[in-house]
Amino acid sequence: QVQLVESGGGLVQAGGSLRLSCAASGSRFNMLNMGWYRQVSGKQRVLVASILRLGTTSYVDSVKGRFTISRDNARNTVYLQMNSLKPEDTAVYYCNPVPSTSYWGPGTQVTVSS
Repeated sequence: QVQLVESGGGLVQAGGSLRLSCAASGSRFNMLNMGWYRQVSGKQRVLVASILRLGTTSYVDSVKGRFTISRDNARNTVYLQMNSLKPEDTAVYYCNPVPSTSYWGPGTQVTVSS
């Protein structure tokens, strides 16, 4: 079972940037398709970006052109570069395989002020 720890969140003004990191344990990381999910309080967790094990990426429309997902298989880490942040990006961000598993890390809070 992959263990996941997210980091890099914080408070930023609209238009600012953050880079999230997700450190994964386990030897199978390079075989996994990975994703970044976000959850607004009281709402369902949703997938916003994914990267296949060979590097193909996809994004939901609301973050296209602003977010970039990447991975470093040698470091068992997946990243999310977030630029031009908007208040509606405020959420707790999680990484998880795609499809998601039942194990979730603690997440990292991103707050974008207007």
